Amino acid sequence: MTQLAFTIVDVFTSQRFGGNPLAVVTGADGLDAATMQRIAREFNFSESTFVSAPPAGSDAAFTVRIFTPTREVPFAGHPNVGTAAVLAETGVFGDIGTGLDVVFDERAGRVPVRIESRDAGTWCELEAPGALSLGATWPAEQLATILGLAPDDIVTNRHPPQEASVGLPFLMVELASAEALARAKIDTAAIDAALAAGMNTDIHCYVRLDPDGDRERLDTRMFAPHDGVPEDPATGSANCALVGLLTALDARDALDARWSISQGVVMGRPSALEARTEKRAGAVARVWIGGYSVRFAEGTLEA
Repeated sequence: MTQLAFTIVDVFTSQRFGGNPLAVVTGADGLDAATMQRIAREFNFSESTFVSAPPAGSDAAFTVRIFTPTREVPFAGHPNVGTAAVLAETGVFGDIGTGLDVVFDERAGRVPVRIESRDAGTWCELEAPGALSLGATWPAEQLATILGLAPDDIVTNRHPPQEASVGLPFLMVELASAEALARAKIDTAAIDAALAAGMNTDIHCYVRLDPDGDRERLDTRMFAPHDGVPEDPATGSANCALVGLLTALDARDALDARWSISQGVVMGRPSALEARTEKRAGAVARVWIGGYSVRFAEGTLEA
C-alpha cells in the first residue's frame, strides 16, 4: 500500500468554495495510469492532477498528468493553475520573489506557467501548449436542441458552432443573451445521439458582454457529461481556445487583446479568469490564461 500526499484547491477564485475544485496528488512517481484514474474517480472533481519527476534531460520542473473522472486528458487549464499554486505555496519552488516561471511536462507538450504572489493570494498564468486549431462545425438547430434552447438563442453571425483547440478541443457556441446562457440545460438523449454521430460533446457556451476598459468580457458555461463533468465551474483550456478563436476572427492582422471571463455563476461557484492573446501577421501566435487559487484541504491517501 502506497501513501500519497494530496491537496485540494479552489482554482480561478480567491475565495474558498468558489472556482473549480482540484485535487493535486504529489509524489506520484511509479503510479500507473489505471491507479491514477481510480483516484481521480474517487475524488470525482472535473480534474485531478498527479505530479512526478520529469523525464531525464527535460527542462520541466515536474511531469503533470491530468485525469477527469473518466479519462486522461493531454492538457487542461485549471489543473495547471492550481497545481502550480499548490507547489508554490507548499515551498517546493522556494522563495518565488517577484515571480517565477516554471515548465510542466504534459501529454500535450511543454506548458509554461508564471507564478506570482499578489495581495489577493497566489496568482498563476499558463501559456497554452498548442497552436489554435479549428475543427468541425455543427448546425445551430442541433445545438439548440442539445442545450434545451430555441434556435434563435444561438448566434451564428460570427461563427457557427465550431470546434476549437489550443491543446484540448471544445465545441464553441455563442448565445444571444445572458438569459439564454442561464437557461441552457443539456438534453441527455440529444447529446448522446450527437456523440454517436461524431460530435465533440464538450460544449462551451458563451455570451459577449460590454467591454471593461481595454478588456473584452465574456460569460461562459461548459458542459462535458460524457467526461463525467455535467457542468464545469471554470475551464481554462476551453476559455483559452475560445479567446483564440475570437482573436482569429478579428479582422486585424496584429492584435494584443485582454479578456475578463466569468464562469460557474449559475452553479453557485463563481469563477474569474483572465486571458490574453497575441496575433501577428494574421495568425494567433500565443494564448494565456490565469487566475488565483486558494487551498481548501490537504491530507494523505492510500493507493
